Amino acid sequence: MSTADNPHPNTTVGASKSTTGGIRIVTLVPIALMLFSMFFGAGNLIFPPQLGAQSGENFLPAMIGFLIGGVALPVITIIAIALSGQSVRSLAARGGAIFNVAFSVAVYLSIGAFFGIPRTGAVSFSTAIAPVTGVDSTAASAVFNLFFFGVSYWLARNPTDLVSRLGKILTPSLLILLCVLVVMSLFKLHGATQPPTEQYVETPLVSGLLEGYLTMDSIASLAFGILVISAIRGHNPTPDSDTSRFTVVKATAIAALIAGFLLAVIYVGLGVMGSRIPDGQSFSDGAALLSAASLSTLGTTGQIVFGGIVLLACLTTSVGLLAATSEFFNYLVPKVSYQVWLLIFVLVSFVIASLGLDAVFSIAVPIIVFLYPIAITVVAATLIDAATRKYSMYFGFRVPVWVAVIWSMLTTVAPQTVAWSPGATIQLGWVIPVAIAMVIGIIIDLINPADARKRSTAAAALVKEAPLT
Repeated sequence: MSTADNPHPNTTVGASKSTTGGIRIVTLVPIALMLFSMFFGAGNLIFPPQLGAQSGENFLPAMIGFLIGGVALPVITIIAIALSGQSVRSLAARGGAIFNVAFSVAVYLSIGAFFGIPRTGAVSFSTAIAPVTGVDSTAASAVFNLFFFGVSYWLARNPTDLVSRLGKILTPSLLILLCVLVVMSLFKLHGATQPPTEQYVETPLVSGLLEGYLTMDSIASLAFGILVISAIRGHNPTPDSDTSRFTVVKATAIAALIAGFLLAVIYVGLGVMGSRIPDGQSFSDGAALLSAASLSTLGTTGQIVFGGIVLLACLTTSVGLLAATSEFFNYLVPKVSYQVWLLIFVLVSFVIASLGLDAVFSIAVPIIVFLYPIAITVVAATLIDAATRKYSMYFGFRVPVWVAVIWSMLTTVAPQTVAWSPGATIQLGWVIPVAIAMVIGIIIDLINPADARKRSTAAAALVKEAPLT
């Protein structure tokens, strides 16, 4: 494969190629574990038990909603990336040149140095170090984050080793620690089921869905997709054939489904644990709840186990985000090397994380409100296009995407202007306007399908040939 077709050749994992023309399942398991480890950060630990405690008697619909937002959407996004090409830029190509670059940069910065990466360091300190050591100060946070991001930098220096370092070592350790905590909690915690809190009374499924959003894994999927596809392509003996492209899509889907299944099992276990802890609704957040559950089930040892879980979860996510973000910006601006981008993002993340957890989380909600409607629209349009035939949609993609962009901007700067839309009170007011825009765009494409295919093909080719320099 040429560098133009695969702008990230150095992300290929160094394992042997399949001799059967396909991808062996034994090859996909480490890749799936790598993806799981990158998804599973501290946010993924603290949201499910909090949902379990607060949803009370409405636990089932709330958890279903959480699994949709925190598992189904990320898995679908990974598959959409594989169908569209290999990166978020190929996924967003039909939105136009301005949208393509702006959306891609916004995705990588939001899950990267401006929020996602600093969150891993800040949450690690707040939930794993401070409760155990009793030391909680800005200076202590800075010292810890210096060590934390130093290790992250070392692991992310060569993304070729991500499968062996994350998939084969850190992830099994993380899963073992999680299983110990969940199983012991199920045996020792016997709190009575409580009535749901206010947000889970009338619309528990939607509230669970919004909690799933907060993991930001659907946004992260846009970045992680390229690492999964690059890893799979490294095992493909004929990377440029039509059969090979189908094989890559199929293998990517299988790896994503394996990772999604593991996420779902862990989420349900943590959620049940949260629902069983006595007086679970009295805790201020999921981190405090988990810390109390660890102490109740395993004593002081439990708190140490919990600290290990958080550190491993945050470290694996930090490494994945650093690698994916640095790879993307190296492709976008190839004159700046991967190693330089990596160092820049490590330093920025260290500074932001050292300011504390409150400073990091203060930007989370605006990011989610702005990006999620756009990202879901892009993925939905890509899947609908793939279900018909490739490049059959152009205006069916561009029109709803720009409606989602405008809606997100209005929701952010002037929410009263869009408060009339059904679902606006639960942050889903964009769904109906975007759906109408998509129908209108598809009708335009059906009137002149040849023009739609021509425009879509041109947009895809432009993305392959136009990194910024």
